[in-house]
Amino acid sequence: MRVLVLSGAGRYADPWHDFAATSAALAGVLAAGGREVSIEDDVERGLADLAATDLLVVNVGNPTDGAPAPASAAAIAGLRTYVGRGGPVLAVHTAATTFTTEPDWSPAIGGRWVRGTTMHPPFGPALVRTVAPQHPVAAGVGDLELDDERYSYLATEPGVSVLYEHEHDGRSHPVIWALETAGGRRAVYDGLGHTAATYEHAGHRRLLRQAAGWLLRDS
Repeated sequence: MRVLVLSGAGRYADPWHDFAATSAALAGVLAAGGREVSIEDDVERGLADLAATDLLVVNVGNPTDGAPAPASAAAIAGLRTYVGRGGPVLAVHTAATTFTTEPDWSPAIGGRWVRGTTMHPPFGPALVRTVAPQHPVAAGVGDLELDDERYSYLATEPGVSVLYEHEHDGRSHPVIWALETAGGRRAVYDGLGHTAATYEHAGHRRLLRQAAGWLLRDS
């Protein structure tokens, strides 16, 4: 199985996230069970060439230069073709904030950051509670206690299965969810992953490996 990790660089980088470090850590977690994992930090090029990709992993930031994202016709076509053929997506952390001019992106991953509404409390200790322990992605993982950012007030698409929530401002907020469309295409969004240390947490590593297995339909 070929897994491609798109890593934020160039216009898809930002001052708050070390995408090179988090992508390397994420790739290390996913490189199990004979999977071939590669990292591509030219986001447009990576999107344009997904024909041989079995699992697309997105760990990129939001361009702030005002240009479309994705920008090139080839990247847009590549992403739409991949999703259209049922290609699974694992989107992490800032993936909810990117590809803002692509109308198919939020439905592809099950939700998005809403400008002026979504926010996060300061980075620090977080308790992320499982609400669907029977789901194959969350099975046996339990609650997660780790240092991370907790995105709050994300907008979710119809049909998502919320797997983990956190409490903020007296409300429960979805932070990890799974999506399986009527056509059978699968996606997982994991709102954790602000730093590489997140991927050293045993429970989080298990969850991500199970997510990859579910997305790739491992037996």
